[in-house]
Amino acid sequence: MAIKLPFADLLHQRDGRYTREMLLSPGGFGLGVVPDRSKPDATTPMTCGFCSTGCSLNIHLQDGAAVGLTPNTNYPVNLGMACPKGWEALNVLNSSERATTPLLRNQKGHLEPVSWDVAMGAFCSRFKQIQRDHGPESVAWLGTGQLATEELALLGAVAKFGMGMIHGDGNTRQCMATAVVAYKQSFGFDAPPYTYQDFEESDCMIFVGANVCIAHPILWERVMRNKRKPEIIVVDPRRTETAMNATQHLAIRPKSDLALFYGLAHILIENDWIDHDYIADHTNGFEEFAAHVKQFTPEIVAERTGLTVESLHRVARTIHERPRVSFWWTMGVNQSYEGVRAAQSLINLALITGNMGRPGTGANSITGQCNAMGSRLFSNTTGLLGGRDFTKAEDRATVANLLKIDVDRIPSVNSWAYPEILEGILAGKIKGLWVVATNPVHSWINQNQCRDILDRLDFLVVQDMYSTTETAREADLVLPAAAWGEKDGTFINSERRIGVIKKVSPAPGQALADFQIMRLVAHHWGCESLFREWRSPEDAFQILKRLSAGQPCDFTAIKDYQHLDNEGGIQWPCVAGASGGSAQSSEFTQRRLFEDGRYYHADGKAKLLFEMPRPMPEPPTKDYPMILLTGRGTAVQWHTQTRTGKSAVLNKLSPESIYVEVNPRDAREAGIQPHEWIAVESQRGRVRARAFVTNTVQPGQVFIPMHYDTANQLTDAVFDPYSRQPSYKACAVRIVRI
Repeated sequence: MAIKLPFADLLHQRDGRYTREMLLSPGGFGLGVVPDRSKPDATTPMTCGFCSTGCSLNIHLQDGAAVGLTPNTNYPVNLGMACPKGWEALNVLNSSERATTPLLRNQKGHLEPVSWDVAMGAFCSRFKQIQRDHGPESVAWLGTGQLATEELALLGAVAKFGMGMIHGDGNTRQCMATAVVAYKQSFGFDAPPYTYQDFEESDCMIFVGANVCIAHPILWERVMRNKRKPEIIVVDPRRTETAMNATQHLAIRPKSDLALFYGLAHILIENDWIDHDYIADHTNGFEEFAAHVKQFTPEIVAERTGLTVESLHRVARTIHERPRVSFWWTMGVNQSYEGVRAAQSLINLALITGNMGRPGTGANSITGQCNAMGSRLFSNTTGLLGGRDFTKAEDRATVANLLKIDVDRIPSVNSWAYPEILEGILAGKIKGLWVVATNPVHSWINQNQCRDILDRLDFLVVQDMYSTTETAREADLVLPAAAWGEKDGTFINSERRIGVIKKVSPAPGQALADFQIMRLVAHHWGCESLFREWRSPEDAFQILKRLSAGQPCDFTAIKDYQHLDNEGGIQWPCVAGASGGSAQSSEFTQRRLFEDGRYYHADGKAKLLFEMPRPMPEPPTKDYPMILLTGRGTAVQWHTQTRTGKSAVLNKLSPESIYVEVNPRDAREAGIQPHEWIAVESQRGRVRARAFVTNTVQPGQVFIPMHYDTANQLTDAVFDPYSRQPSYKACAVRIVRI
């Protein structure tokens, strides 16, 4: 079995015992206080606010306030483990860079403190004036997968039903849109089918563009618990930490995924290593799919991918011989110009081999942000609340009836997606933008262009827990928001598990929970009567239950937040009238979809979808002869480092400055020495980075972590045509000695 991570000793907490030195040491993971655990009311469990794994942390309280944390040993997600980010989840709240009061840009161009009344007056008057001058579509918002589900739903409801906005999207467009569209098209609903128990019950796990060791270390620990001696197959151009632990590493050429998986389907079909009964009973389109992949012979696929014919046959034979095969992907698939079809090529492999609905199987997208799933279902952005469709009259009528509002308040057209909103600003169609808990000036593709676009706005509002993000510095109005640990609500993790977050610490200064900011907006806008029932996050949770009824994501059997705590979180669907179970019931705490082979299309069958691979939009050239790969750098960095960068401990554990991985052969040819500063240049920008000479990247490729503020000056603004997700992972660059 593969080795564990270097910090694995910090991940395991089976018996609840930690040394005082571990909690109090300068490099430790505590807050400097060991709470009295002899009192049963001294701790409260809550879901972590970093990644989509959705671990549960026991928050230790002293005089009612949080003073430390330890992993929850009884939670079915993390089983007593936490990664370094989780250990530091409370510490990042204590920063001098927290937004503590509203800030409004004055006539001299400076942000100055104002009251909430003045801030809301400016917010409403400026946005209303823009709408009067340019129409309701001239104001938009960009949300996030970081907010609680209740906050996301209220934001989307206030913006669309109260303020009359048409366009709003979230930063989940940057990470999960491809998986959403792939599942909707193939299954009929955005429905990741798995449970984390599948990591422990699979005979073969195929990870595609997924460095789980680094991006989701607790899930990798679940892989480590697998006692079935599984094959671990990693498909990734880089020799990532996960690839180093694989039994088979397929170091494909960047963006040759589709050819590879069509080629594997070709071998499986040619050898009759497929499940004919499952295909006939539960899928549509097999004959067309089989005809399509017939052209992807092993010889052709080997040429396109850079792999050997033997390695292709070995993978196909492994899939055939192992009883339980699971396919896992993250951003290496999603963040691609043909990501939807790449994801569906994995879904197709699972379907034609019957690896669906059974323990240890599935076509499984691992989410990125802590509440990307909540955003996908309830943010009211490009899909109507509860996974519905704005363009369907019956869906609009249902939502209007459930919310007791006039159906005419619900738009009958879909919102523009994130890149289309930015294009709308560039075209002068959108003049006002409300950015909530996201940092596009750092994270959006082709960063320099993004700055130029935002500069064209008449009014930019940024609502964030920090006043110093790259986007907040550009704002005309900054609204100070409470953080995880300073408010109540729920998150939905990658395996569809709904978990609770709680207020265990006061927000600094005048900062308010995002839920309360949305209520303030509704009050000052004059539409608060529409949201009388949205008094608190838990009231909103009851509204969301109503909105989920009859949908695939139905969770009407969940009573309240206490019920979620008692059961160790609950996966949707959880339908009223169905058998409940208890927290000790594995049938209740670990549930997967499609066990009956029924999908969400009208005929109950899944669709096999495919198309020809397209060439890389920006391949290497004579002037830019190398391919830039991007991704997560270490287990202690998170996205734009807005939070993790505030932790002294996490900063000690991560590289201090931006670096670029360069193959030794390329370094020799360019005369580059290890650790010297070099320039990485694309057609869009030039980034200084320290050279890390390593065999983890292949010749002709370089890798830069996405976390550093200049990384996206290089990336190319191209998008998947179905999901509109940016293709961050591959563009043409050159390296130059400085």
